[in-house]
Amino acid sequence: MLRISKLTDYATVLLAALAHRPDECVPASRLAELTKLETPTVAKVLKTLARSGLVTSVRGVNGGYKLAEPPEEISVAGIVSAMEGPIALTECGLEPGLCSHESDCSLRGNWQKIGRAVESALAGLSLADLAEPSSRRIAIRAEVAASSQREMS
Repeated sequence: MLRISKLTDYATVLLAALAHRPDECVPASRLAELTKLETPTVAKVLKTLARSGLVTSVRGVNGGYKLAEPPEEISVAGIVSAMEGPIALTECGLEPGLCSHESDCSLRGNWQKIGRAVESALAGLSLADLAEPSSRRIAIRAEVAASSQREMS
């Protein structure tokens, strides 16, 4: 089963909460209240998101966190990469030499192709899509991403 980590899931929840407050600088403690997540976990995830450039942090009495870009410009692929690292389904999809069976494996190219399709689908969805879910809107974006991936093949 392909699965993102809990921290990546929490990152999407926190980013969606920030997307609903585009003009606010929201403290980590308030984000914890809004999302019902533990404050230490929220702080940890926000630090990772800040290092990746997805959120900016503001110090001081009125400080907190806000999105670095509009939600429409933050891709789901960017969120997953920020939290998980490069998107690849197998070790050989990351870079050559990571798998000891690489020289004898005829499937590497196919796994890389599948990995690119998954990454393309995630890149075709934005934080705005997650924050304002509409099954029709997401389905259309996913189909467009899949169509352009087929054209690349």
